[in-house]
Amino acid sequence: MSSIAAGRAVHRPARAPGTSSAADSRQHTASGAQHAGAMSHPFVGIIDRYLLSGSEFARRLRTVRSDQWTAPTPCAEWDVRHLVNHMTRGNLNYIALLDGGSAADFLRLRDEDALGGDPVGAYTRSVRDCAEAFRRPGALQQILDYPLGPVTGDQALAVRTTDSLIHTWDLARALDAPEGLEPGLVAWVEDHLAEIYAGFAESPVSADTTHRFFAAPGSPPPAGETRQARLLRLMGR
Repeated sequence: MSSIAAGRAVHRPARAPGTSSAADSRQHTASGAQHAGAMSHPFVGIIDRYLLSGSEFARRLRTVRSDQWTAPTPCAEWDVRHLVNHMTRGNLNYIALLDGGSAADFLRLRDEDALGGDPVGAYTRSVRDCAEAFRRPGALQQILDYPLGPVTGDQALAVRTTDSLIHTWDLARALDAPEGLEPGLVAWVEDHLAEIYAGFAESPVSADTTHRFFAAPGSPPPAGETRQARLLRLMGR
């Protein structure tokens, strides 16, 4: 399940006057990176990574047969159509956040149908439109009212990229298709999980996470665990 699939907003205590939010700190850090060498920032190239994750999901989506839309997925409450709608609606909701939408709106609309009679077309358009929205001047530095906490645009898109990658595996598993994910994306997400989920009460790499959206620590990882298997385990798969 994605980090906000359950629709439960995390309570965030009010800030004391004069203190900075995590998003403020991230925005300051992002600005400072421009002077210290932008290539050191973990979210450099995030739009391209998002598009790659979207294209990988779309590649599996184009193989869905008419009898597979109701097939179960690893997200127990979703069949294939629900999963694809979650991905499509999510992309549209990220655009809405850039347009000033609220976290409450995001959660209220999360289950609204976004597929109509053309699920493949609706999804691919949503990826294209979301990427174009984040290409607007200043969009990657904009503070968004994300359901898990205020974040800069580039961090929000990093979360979206991670969501797309993990749900690509969910879709492949549901379709009984090859489950190998794009190795470069797997490596980037695993290397930067701490930055992607920085400032959130819920994180796959935080010792004090609530484990409402990610798997709780279990037995030690198996010997020879691959990067993909390790990432999927951290993300609750």
